[in-house]
Amino acid sequence: MAYIKVWIHFVWTTKNHSPLLVNKEIRFNVFAHILNNARDKGIFIDQINGYKEHVHCLVSLGFDQTMKDIMHLIKGESSHWINKNNICNCSFNWQDEYYAVSVSESIVDTVRKYIQNQETHHHKKTWAEEYKEFMNKFGFEKLG
Repeated sequence: MAYIKVWIHFVWTTKNHSPLLVNKEIRFNVFAHILNNARDKGIFIDQINGYKEHVHCLVSLGFDQTMKDIMHLIKGESSHWINKNNICNCSFNWQDEYYAVSVSESIVDTVRKYIQNQETHHHKKTWAEEYKEFMNKFGFEKLG
């Protein structure tokens, strides 16, 4: 049996960056559902959190899992569940695009803390401001 430890930090947003995860109760319910669904599908989510229009998720990939498959399973099923249970009282969709970056074992704790502190973090800086800074800093073209 191979030993594999590949950490991925995923970030994805609501469609058109709409602030549909408007309060703590909605976010708690959505994140708890994503965790339970992922566990049922053999996806190991170490941390999940976010704010009004986006989600951060730290995942340890299994040997037969791809980033594309994980995002498809998590985003597709959760948007279906949100709509079925009328969590947001509107038609809910995630943006098609997502951000994924590998995380070195040496900074996993730093990424965990960053994900855990999303609400505090976004009282100081909006998602749009953070996104723009990140894209400019690393020279990426706009993803969505």
